[in-house]
Amino acid sequence: MKLQPLGDHVFLEPIVEDKTTKSGIVIPDTAEREKPMKGKVIATGPGKVNEKGERVPMSVKVGDVVLFKKYGPDEVEVDGKKYLVGEESDILAIIE
Repeated sequence: MKLQPLGDHVFLEPIVEDKTTKSGIVIPDTAEREKPMKGKVIATGPGKVNEKGERVPMSVKVGDVVLFKKYGPDEVEVDGKKYLVGEESDILAIIE
């Protein structure tokens, strides 16, 4: 199924990170609850329309790995796979 978000919405595939550090320390789930998360951009909308009626282009593109607010995007399931969908403002940074 092809996804085409509207406006400034972004579909993200969450990236699950190891919960054990290189030195073998296990990080409990409670330590990461308030941290932003990583994800890969799967699809983006065309961008938001400003007050003048002009389309503002998106800052992210498909394939970017981004850092986003944990509680910003909503979880959706498409074809049995879980994705996150949120607004561009939920994204904090592009990881290069």
